[in-house]
Amino acid sequence: MPSGDVGQVLIAVLAYNESASIRDTLAEVSAAAPGASVVVVDDGSLDQTAPAARAQGAQVIRHPINLGVAAAEATGLRYALQRGCRAVIRMDGDGQHDPGAITRFVAAMDAGADMVVGSRYLERGGFQSTFMRRFGNGLLCKILALLCRQRFTDPTSGFRGFSGRALTFFAHQFPHDYPEPESLLWASRQGFRVVEVPVAMRSRQSGVSSLNPARSAYYMIKVCFALGLELLRPRAA
Repeated sequence: MPSGDVGQVLIAVLAYNESASIRDTLAEVSAAAPGASVVVVDDGSLDQTAPAARAQGAQVIRHPINLGVAAAEATGLRYALQRGCRAVIRMDGDGQHDPGAITRFVAAMDAGADMVVGSRYLERGGFQSTFMRRFGNGLLCKILALLCRQRFTDPTSGFRGFSGRALTFFAHQFPHDYPEPESLLWASRQGFRVVEVPVAMRSRQSGVSSLNPARSAYYMIKVCFALGLELLRPRAA
């Protein structure tokens, strides 16, 4: 199979109240990866996200209530495993993730990566977020470098790919609170090969982020604490 071929790859688009952007996002996904399967995980949206996604031709899995990003990602991974997909790429439905990078993720997995993270910091360009978020990201990078003995540049990125062993593992057990940084530590402890690929993030097409400065600081404190506690957990078999 040629490197970057999207055959048997599932694109899992996570969405919560994204009716204003989901159609455009799915149209971009179809154009960028015409051979891939697409599922929208609607995490209990209160708007018309699910009907809008179905109107675009996407398969939709809908949570009856909002369960959070970790649960939504786990649903996408389990769906991919049940369908026998060789890989899954998880992206957001708010327009921040550029589907043009999908083939880059697939190529990295074809080259042997178990898990691929799209980093906005490997190459300058695109939306770079606020100073406080970049500061927090840098702190997480330092903590994960110590814990994983590997350098990451964008540990909070939700634009990610799972292939082979990582897909099977994370479909059955997944961090409940902070899936992005915690799963990097989990992957490291399992001996998975994790790589980053450069991506250009965009600002949200619609809606408002749930992370204001106070919540961002609270998030950083909790995730650092969670990473420390994770070291006390026995390594999964």
